[in-house]
Amino acid sequence: MSDSDDRPLEVWLPALERFSPAHPLQALLARADRLDNGPAGYMQGLDGYFEAGVSPLPVAALTRELLASDAGTATWLCADPAWVQPDMSGARLLACGRMPLSMDEAVAFADALQPVFEEAGMRLEVSTADRWHVRLPQGLDLPVFASPEQALGEDLYTHLPQGSEGRRWRVLFNEAQVLLHQHPLQSVRAAHGLPPVNSLWLWGAGVLPARVRTSLAGVIGDDLLLQSLAKQAGVPHAGRTPEALAAAAAGWLVDLQDLPVDEIASGMATALQAQARRQPVRLAFASGERWLHRPSHRLRFWRRTRQ
Repeated sequence: MSDSDDRPLEVWLPALERFSPAHPLQALLARADRLDNGPAGYMQGLDGYFEAGVSPLPVAALTRELLASDAGTATWLCADPAWVQPDMSGARLLACGRMPLSMDEAVAFADALQPVFEEAGMRLEVSTADRWHVRLPQGLDLPVFASPEQALGEDLYTHLPQGSEGRRWRVLFNEAQVLLHQHPLQSVRAAHGLPPVNSLWLWGAGVLPARVRTSLAGVIGDDLLLQSLAKQAGVPHAGRTPEALAAAAAGWLVDLQDLPVDEIASGMATALQAQARRQPVRLAFASGERWLHRPSHRLRFWRRTRQ
């Protein structure tokens, strides 16, 4: 593939500050051309790659459709199992989804919560062990829900729905916390050294978009929402492996933004460097910085990595 190809391979990486000067990708940055900053953050990054005609993205409907194929025209809300840790100033959201949780445990927790949701005219669905969804009644006014990305590590009460329209959701959130805290499975998990599932995080409300568009030719990644968007946009998807990365062609997106940088160094950097010798590669960091590396840039031997 020649340098004249104007459709680079897109590589989405963690925040730039996480990469040490000795990281193998720094050699590519040293010889690449700096571009204008792009979107920063997970949700904004996805918005930059896909157009769904609505913002924020209706995460719940998109992921429910991928997992259960029944999103239809209903309004959905993510209710992901979460771990909340009280502290002196309130409580912090330490984990959301991706928790060590079996399907049997998820169903047991959800069964305890179901009456609270049914009383509110909603239905809690366990799509996978760590992805739960709520089917909402038609015509329900919805407040702004913060994404886990916004709330993780922070005082969660500042990220709950605000105002009078958010009151019912704050009440629901508190009732769910009480029921989960009292659940007998919590002591079993503690005995096995597992974190508690003592809260839900409500977010990503909306209806499945009529159409999703993207300029990407395909995506490589393990993120569920990315897979959902790719499916709705009608572009191919492959799991994240060194082999898939080595075979990635122009116009594809390689999603590495949720990986530890050491794992990228040991498992992905060699394939990325090989790709950069063959075709243009745009390196987009979750913190917004972007560089374009073309095959001919390898001749810029006088450029040194950052110290």
